[in-house]
Amino acid sequence: MIDRYSLPEMAAVWSDGHRLALWQRIETLVASAWAAEGTIPAEAARAIATAAPVDPARWKEREAVTHHDVAAFVDVLADGCGEHGRWVHYGLTSSDVLDTALGVQLRLASDLLLGRIVALFAAVQRLAVTHRTTVMVGRTHGMWAEPTTFGHKMAGFGFELIRAYRRLHFAATSVAYGKISGAVGTHATVPESVERRVLDELGLHAEPAATQVVGRDRHAAFLSTLAGIGATLERVATEIRHLQRSEVGEVAEPFAEAQKGSSAMPHKHNPILSENVVGMARLLRGYAVAGMEDVALWHERDISHSSVERVVLPDACLALDFALARSLRIADGLVVFPDRMRRNLDAANGTVFSQAALLELIRGGMGRDEAYRIVQAAANEAAASGRHLREVLAGRVTSDAFTEDRHVAAAAAAVDHLAGVTVEWLQNPDTGW
Repeated sequence: MIDRYSLPEMAAVWSDGHRLALWQRIETLVASAWAAEGTIPAEAARAIATAAPVDPARWKEREAVTHHDVAAFVDVLADGCGEHGRWVHYGLTSSDVLDTALGVQLRLASDLLLGRIVALFAAVQRLAVTHRTTVMVGRTHGMWAEPTTFGHKMAGFGFELIRAYRRLHFAATSVAYGKISGAVGTHATVPESVERRVLDELGLHAEPAATQVVGRDRHAAFLSTLAGIGATLERVATEIRHLQRSEVGEVAEPFAEAQKGSSAMPHKHNPILSENVVGMARLLRGYAVAGMEDVALWHERDISHSSVERVVLPDACLALDFALARSLRIADGLVVFPDRMRRNLDAANGTVFSQAALLELIRGGMGRDEAYRIVQAAANEAAASGRHLREVLAGRVTSDAFTEDRHVAAAAAAVDHLAGVTVEWLQNPDTGW
C-alpha cells in the first residue's frame, strides 16, 4: 500500500522490520522448546536468544545469493550464533516460520481493526441519538418515499457495525493460527510438544492437520470479511455523497478552514472523504477474490499463493484501516442540516403521505384498487400543481394522515434500541446479532 493510504500503527505491523523480528522470535522460541525437550544444548538456545537482530541489509544481500528469503534469514541468524548456529531452524521448514509469523501479524492487525470499529460505532451511536427525531424524507430508488429520521438512518448503520464487529471477531480468531510441524505438516521432524510451546507463547492456535502451510481457506474468509466491512462503509459513504449533493444539501462532510475543494472552482465542497472510502471498498473486494484463488494449492503446497499474499493481506488490512479511520472522521465531523431536511420534506407537497391516505380510505370501506387509483391521481395532481395532497383529497381523508408524527415515533424506536448498546456489550462475543 502506498504511503498516502497507510496509517502508522497498521503499517508497522506489516513492515519488513517487524516481520524479521517475528521470524527471529519464532526461531528463538523453537530453540528454547527444543532445549526444554533435551534435544539441543541449552547453550545453543541461549546463543540464539541473545543473537543480535538480523540486519535487513545483510538479509537482502544474502537473499540475492540464495533466492530464498527464509533461507537467507536463517543463514544470517546462524552466522550470528557462532558454533551454535547449526541449531537454528532445526526440524523446521520455511512455512513454519512464515505462516506462524503471519498468524501473529493478522492477529495484531485484527485487533487494530476491531478497535477502529468500536470507535466508529460510538460515533455513529452519538449521531443516531442526537438526531433521534430529526425528520427527513426517506428515499427509495432515489425518489421520495415516506418520512423517516436521520437518527433512524444512522441506527441502521450502527447495527450493521455491530454485525461487522462480530464477523471480524470470528474471522480474526479463525486466522490466528500457526504451525510448527515440518515440511508436510506431519510432525516427523518436530514434535507437537515443541509446536504447543511456541504457539502458546505467541497466542496462536495450532493448525490441526497442516500441509506444508496453514489452510488458506482461513485467509480467504478473513479477506472476504474485510471486504464485507468495506461494503458496509461504502453503503454509508454513498448515502452521505447523495445527501451532500448540491440539490439535496442535507448533510456535509467536515471541511477544514484552509481546505480547497477544487483547484479551479473556489465554491466546491466535494465529499472526498466518502469517495476515499468507496475507493478502498473497491480494492477490498478485489483482494477477497485473490484470497479465494489462493485456497487451491497443489498437493501439500506450492508457492502460487505467496506472491499474492505478500500484496493482498497487508494491503487489505491497510485499506480497511484507512477506510475505518476516514469513516470515523466523517462521523465525528458530519454537519447535519435539519432545516434543509424539513424543506425537502415539505417540497413533496404531502405526496410522501400517500400510503397513509390509502390506508385511511381502505379503513373507511373502499376497495384497495379503487383507493389506490384515487390517491395515485391525487398525488400526481399535487406534484403537477404544487398544491398539497391534503387539499387535493379534501373531504376524503382527514388531516391526521398528513403528519409525520407516527413516522418519527416508529423511527425513534430503532434509535432507542441502539442507544442501549454499550461498548462492553459490543465486545462480548456471546451476545446477539
